[in-house]
Amino acid sequence: MGRQQYYLDKLSRTFQIRNKLLRQALAECLGTLILVMFGCGSVAQLTLSKGTHGMFFTVNFAFGFAAMLGILVSGQVSGGHLNPAVTFALCLLGREKWRKFPIYFLAQTIGSFLGAAVIFGLYYDAIWDFAGKMPDELFVEGEKATAGIFATYPGPHLDIVNGFFDQTIGTAALIVCILAIVDPYNNPVPPGLEAFTVGFAVLVIGLSMGFNSGYAVNPARDLGPRLFTAIAGWGTEVFTVGKCWFLVPIFAPFLGSIVGVMVYQLMVGFHEEGKVRDNKAAIEETVKLNDITTEKDGKDGTVA
Repeated sequence: MGRQQYYLDKLSRTFQIRNKLLRQALAECLGTLILVMFGCGSVAQLTLSKGTHGMFFTVNFAFGFAAMLGILVSGQVSGGHLNPAVTFALCLLGREKWRKFPIYFLAQTIGSFLGAAVIFGLYYDAIWDFAGKMPDELFVEGEKATAGIFATYPGPHLDIVNGFFDQTIGTAALIVCILAIVDPYNNPVPPGLEAFTVGFAVLVIGLSMGFNSGYAVNPARDLGPRLFTAIAGWGTEVFTVGKCWFLVPIFAPFLGSIVGVMVYQLMVGFHEEGKVRDNKAAIEETVKLNDITTEKDGKDGTVA
């Protein structure tokens, strides 16, 4: 046991990373990998089993719990954003430094890419079996489509404008919920339950807003798997289908992030922060008055 501990300690010292931002990026990468691996894994089961091993409800539950687990894994190190839109919102509010944003975005995209790769390897035979009589081709659209296992695509009824609105509103709802959960002035959740409540918010958004296009509300969660499918056999059609739909889940969530921050701050945040600020100012004013009174009483006593 002593020798094992010696080697474990030596490995720990060898691989320890002291750069804080790099450690945070690695944590975001792993957390997002977990989010995509479990979430897309549930979609794979539903699609490849033709509905016998899952349904829309179970997919939403999987993504909600996947978000919770990803935050639990990475939260203590990086904050557990798992989503560039969340990082962007916190940067807008000054709670994170802007230099973190591109690093987190890259790490989250790499993590989602790797999560998609894990699911592709796990269900490799099932994916090709599902393709049927044309084993040399993987489909983006149609009855044999499997690209939707990894990235989001619009429903047949959805156009670009409505899709952009869909992603904007979905992301705004997510940001409002997250800001409420982490707001120390607005009845914050008990310590340790933040991950669960964020996962619950993801679940609710999926159950209520997932019909149109699968509620990506996360540029990295969509872009990483889409890049993977482009090189894994589905080709460049993953970027051109739906009138270049891939641009919507990349850009709309950032607009949704801005909207979510504005809505929360204008309707809740500024007022609660202001109340605390006013109370603090009143206390400071009272202390000053007490100091002045004490000083005056001291002078009067000296004169007497």
